[in-house]
Amino acid sequence: MTEATDAAPAHRYTAELAGQLEQRWQDYWADHGTYHAPNPVGPLAADDIPSDKLFVQDMFPYPSGAGLHVGHPLGFIGTDVFARYHRMIGRNVLHTMGFDAFGLPAEQFAVQTGEHPRKTTEANMRTYLRQIRRLGLGHDERRRIATIDPEYYKWTQWIFLRIYNSWYDEKQDKARPIVELEAEYAQDKRRTPDGRGWCELTRAEQLEILDSHRLAYISEAPVNWCPGLGTVLSNEEVTAEGRSERGNFPVFRRNLRQWMMRITAYADRLVDDLDRLDWPEKVKTMQRNWIGRSHGARVRFPAGSAAIEVFTTRPDTLFGATYLVLAPEHPLVDELTAKEWADGVDERWTGGAATPAEAVAEYRRAASRKSELDRQENKDKTGVFTGSHAVNPVTGEEIPIFVADYVLMGYGTGAIMAVPGQDQRDWDFAEKFGLRIIRTVQPSEGFDGKAFTGDGPAVNSGFLDGMGVTEAKKTIIEWLEEHGHGNGTVQYKLRDWLFSRQRYWGEPFPVVYDEDGRVHPLPDSMLPVELPEVDDYSPKTFDPEDADSEPSPPLSRATDWVEVTLDLGDGPKTYRRDTNTMPNWAGSCWYQMRYIDPVNDEKLVDPENERYWVGPRPAEHGAADPGGVDLYIGGVEHAVLHLLYSRFWQKVLFDLGHVSAEEPYRRLYNQGYIQAFAYTDSRGVYVPAEKVEESGGKFFYEGEEVTQEYGKMGKSLKNVVTPDEMSENYGADTFRFYEMAMGPLDVSRPWATKDVVGAHRFLQRLWRLVVDESTGEPRVSDSDSATDEDRKQLHKAIAGVREDYAEMRFNTAGAKLIELNNYLTKTYGTAAATPRELAEPLVLMLAPLCPHVAEELWQRLGHPDSLAHGPFPVVDEKYLVEDTVEYPIQVNGKVRSRVTVPAGAGQDDVRAAALADEKIVALLEGAEPRKVIVVPGRLVNVVR
Repeated sequence: MTEATDAAPAHRYTAELAGQLEQRWQDYWADHGTYHAPNPVGPLAADDIPSDKLFVQDMFPYPSGAGLHVGHPLGFIGTDVFARYHRMIGRNVLHTMGFDAFGLPAEQFAVQTGEHPRKTTEANMRTYLRQIRRLGLGHDERRRIATIDPEYYKWTQWIFLRIYNSWYDEKQDKARPIVELEAEYAQDKRRTPDGRGWCELTRAEQLEILDSHRLAYISEAPVNWCPGLGTVLSNEEVTAEGRSERGNFPVFRRNLRQWMMRITAYADRLVDDLDRLDWPEKVKTMQRNWIGRSHGARVRFPAGSAAIEVFTTRPDTLFGATYLVLAPEHPLVDELTAKEWADGVDERWTGGAATPAEAVAEYRRAASRKSELDRQENKDKTGVFTGSHAVNPVTGEEIPIFVADYVLMGYGTGAIMAVPGQDQRDWDFAEKFGLRIIRTVQPSEGFDGKAFTGDGPAVNSGFLDGMGVTEAKKTIIEWLEEHGHGNGTVQYKLRDWLFSRQRYWGEPFPVVYDEDGRVHPLPDSMLPVELPEVDDYSPKTFDPEDADSEPSPPLSRATDWVEVTLDLGDGPKTYRRDTNTMPNWAGSCWYQMRYIDPVNDEKLVDPENERYWVGPRPAEHGAADPGGVDLYIGGVEHAVLHLLYSRFWQKVLFDLGHVSAEEPYRRLYNQGYIQAFAYTDSRGVYVPAEKVEESGGKFFYEGEEVTQEYGKMGKSLKNVVTPDEMSENYGADTFRFYEMAMGPLDVSRPWATKDVVGAHRFLQRLWRLVVDESTGEPRVSDSDSATDEDRKQLHKAIAGVREDYAEMRFNTAGAKLIELNNYLTKTYGTAAATPRELAEPLVLMLAPLCPHVAEELWQRLGHPDSLAHGPFPVVDEKYLVEDTVEYPIQVNGKVRSRVTVPAGAGQDDVRAAALADEKIVALLEGAEPRKVIVVPGRLVNVVR
């Protein structure tokens, strides 16, 4: 494991010694508040705090009962190294960690065992904290938070009430308090929907109008209802087969009364402000695609007494619309379903049913069992005819109306005009059901496919014929608007955020309902609304096939909590609490602000503290700086939902004047993953990777040959290695150094335990440069014994390491430290002492990566104080100037020799030196070269 043996010197750096000194320094940091970051004001304030600050944040971890494996701390160690470097150069660094502690796993465990999810979660947090403490992470522990603490979710509820009591003013392009909207109606500055004056409306009518504008509102929303589990599921919890991941029960799409967040009001700002963020381009693209802003037209197709409105990005293809398709959930399906089949209806259209109503009902039921993903990706197009027709407004022709599940209510209007000549999905559907196909765009020369999706001149399109796509779009939109058949518009894929969960373990809603079902927001003085105790944490379950069953969440059993008498300003009355809870996303939407001011009982965050840590930078840093956390690190799997929801909440709070930053996270960095080999037996079952043995290029588990595969480290693949065992066997600093040295932080990398020993040996060699292994005393010299070459090597390393730490190139910083250490070991490893002017900078540069051993060496070098706040070595530029330059010499493109010349040599001198080189002379065989090209400072190219 390590190099320690019974005969090893008493003071050799071993895993045992590492464990001892690491524990000692962790206790020292905790006792001395080494990583406390002072605020400008409040209980965490200090005098004379630096104006130069850095706020570094890891993505909120969930405290899993399984604990950490070595893949989890990759980003945590990376942020710690970055934070430590900047702390050493004098910046005020805020770095801490809390827990996103509400979650389904704890609730599922509570359902199975009857143990309160708080007890399980808090036990998991203690395990988590023990593990990350052992890694030596430099967190300000005063700022730790957990979303399950009532004093934390009090403010989550407070933010919900601000969102509820707001509306989006499109003219001002910002959220405003709902009382200002009511004032505009009362002052006749805004017309009511039916034109009556505000004072002519009943209070119930007034409240209904206000509710229709709120940013948090109740709506009948389509959800994934799972009767077998008794709860609504997120899309991620539903398999492609339309069944629950947990339990494999049928899942149905149906409408339920749910809280919604009007995130769509911010769609344009969420897209446009991405340009102001220092985020990976792939993440920005994912968010843009999720929001899905599309420019096009809404077109109305008359259908009896109704009109079907569709959104299309290609209104220029309207002449080729030969049928319409409605999503199964479309509200007009019932109205447009005919009573009988017309004579001669194509049997392919009927689904084998006796009437359109039977066909549509059976089809809708089947569609409700499918996930949205399955509906989008299923290549086998299905559908049924409603028995009704609509009129194509540009041709006047009747076209059939179908119901098909490849159309979703979540995008556009839930209805499409099908143009099979220009859309492959429509082509496949038309082929299957024998529908007309009309090309409206001339395919490019040589095209021999089916639907043509490229650009070209319009054909078979009346007054559009011959026009290009852009001109045709503009012309048809003008025609639609002139004739009252539609209008140009912008559409979004983004839907409002479903914000209700039929679960126990989440934040209660800070509202009550009166006997008429009207919402009453609670005053701030009644916050937090705490979760009650219940005897059973599971929702009421139903027959798995009972799609019409109604949810009965666990909180509905807490009758003494649900029915409550309150005085909300008009005397004591009986109200009913909401028995749903907020989704586990809620607490992670704003946690960076609580890190800033974790003990503030009066405000979400003090404005002065918020401006200091996340406020927009001064104009010299860029006039458009949106503010936010300086560095946010986490996995790309949260690229869309968490980040989008956080940005939405931040923008609402900014609009209402509660914060100065428009964005939560100024800079985002996605770390890679730790990958590892896994092994399966003949049944395809994973076996413990640590018990697999290699022999003759094959792998065996308990004598049976197994198959090796490669993937992300995880419990399910039985290839987990824990940081605890790494720290036990090598020391936490060795583990930290190895993880950072494995490769660039943003790239996934393979784990190989056998390679960890290399990092340990590096630290042993470095230790020996400073400490006498026999006596434990420092072996450094204070005399001026370092040479200029030593100083060149040192300052070259300082320059490179400083740049690497600043740019988060921790693997190359480690490589430069190894290179310097090897040089010093070769030079002074057998000498009586290492010059102090070389040893101390090496120890200081090591500190961000390996803080425990660096602190120990720094102390043994005679420094009583921690090095956590520096100094960090500074480059002396004179030692970076090279006296000579080495030029590779290429002959006909291949390097044949090298020549060293003075750094100031001109091109003629370099040319002469290259041609005088004995290897080049031999290759030229006395002939003059055809050409000699000197690239200053880089190479000489000789052409024979």
